[in-house]
Amino acid sequence: MSNSSGQGVVTFEQARRIVEQHAAQVQTTRTEIMSLLEAQGRVLGEDIRADRDFPPFRRAARDGYAVRSGEVASVPVTLNVVAEIRAGAKPEDVPAQITTGQAAGIMTGAPTPEGADSIVMIEYTVRHGDRVEIARTVHPGENIVPRASEAKQGDLLLAKGTRINETAVAVIASVGKSKVQVYARPRVAVLSTGDEVIPIDEAPGPTQIRNSNSYSIASQIQTAQAEPVLLPIAPDEPGRLCELVKEGLKADLFLLAGGVSMGKYDLVEQVLAELGAEFFFTGAQIQPGKPIVFGRISSSAPKYFFGLPGNPVSTMVTFDLFVRPLLDALCGMKPRPLAFLHVRLKADIRTKTGLTRFLPGILSGEFENTEVELARWGGSGDVAATARADCYVVIPPDREHIPAGEFVAILVR
Repeated sequence: MSNSSGQGVVTFEQARRIVEQHAAQVQTTRTEIMSLLEAQGRVLGEDIRADRDFPPFRRAARDGYAVRSGEVASVPVTLNVVAEIRAGAKPEDVPAQITTGQAAGIMTGAPTPEGADSIVMIEYTVRHGDRVEIARTVHPGENIVPRASEAKQGDLLLAKGTRINETAVAVIASVGKSKVQVYARPRVAVLSTGDEVIPIDEAPGPTQIRNSNSYSIASQIQTAQAEPVLLPIAPDEPGRLCELVKEGLKADLFLLAGGVSMGKYDLVEQVLAELGAEFFFTGAQIQPGKPIVFGRISSSAPKYFFGLPGNPVSTMVTFDLFVRPLLDALCGMKPRPLAFLHVRLKADIRTKTGLTRFLPGILSGEFENTEVELARWGGSGDVAATARADCYVVIPPDREHIPAGEFVAILVR
């Protein structure tokens, strides 16, 4: 079927760039307030700024003795110990000044007294009652974290649009916020199509298959911190399919699984076109997943949609490659680039040229000796073999043979 606009079948790189360009135009505004731990994985809807200097005092970075570096320029030297400063010490427990001939015992995280410009680590000292023998020199500033060296009061620590992980949780907690504003989860409608598809809790006939696609897609949606909306299975009948497509377009993003090939009963593109869809591409030169469709229906509230191939592995691969950047944007964050790792190939690969291939792979070994080999699988319908894989091995479209020992790109699952 010809598309109303767009580029028809495109290369993998072109398809990815087209999606990224549209994702960059998405504006998300709906937010909600959540407790900090509940917000794990969500996207910040507000900037997080330092509520005070970090650290708010000159902080000791080691256990040892706070000294004047000039006094330990020649060692060994013995100094008088005038205080023991613990982490969390009250101001009155910290000497107002360290003067000539003096040192203060100090713990990691404690405030460094005025006059002291460095800390000698405890390993290089010997204590004799109220005196300490210093056996190593230090330079000014050694083992002291200056005040406001990490951030000044009012500095931006986390920008809105940041995905909240454990590090972000630590930052948000450090500024005293037990609740945080996050972007609302987008609703993603999922519609599986085909007369051969039945609900998963029904017994299939000889030529029927259970609707695993809707559930695998819903799982990927949840992993992306969005809300899946599972629609009833659409039959290969234009009227009912049209009704379900209209229902799916009420969500923030609409994903269809199946019905996007060139067969007589593949009606998805036809129904979408009748609803005024604009197609940005109607296929990508990849395996699995070549029939992937991406477009938008422009109305009072324009909605993006993807037509995903019906084979389950194709569906999962095309979600990771193309749906995720747009879903990132709908979640409120800048789409993450697609990052490949490179691992040494364990066994030769021979394949046909012309398509960028994402084939299930199995990692073995560890550290710098990690290797990857293709999993034994029966094609894009072989979910069981794919479930045993750790990654997808990425084979460029111009490579017919890749010998063992060469580094190949992988996409970690």
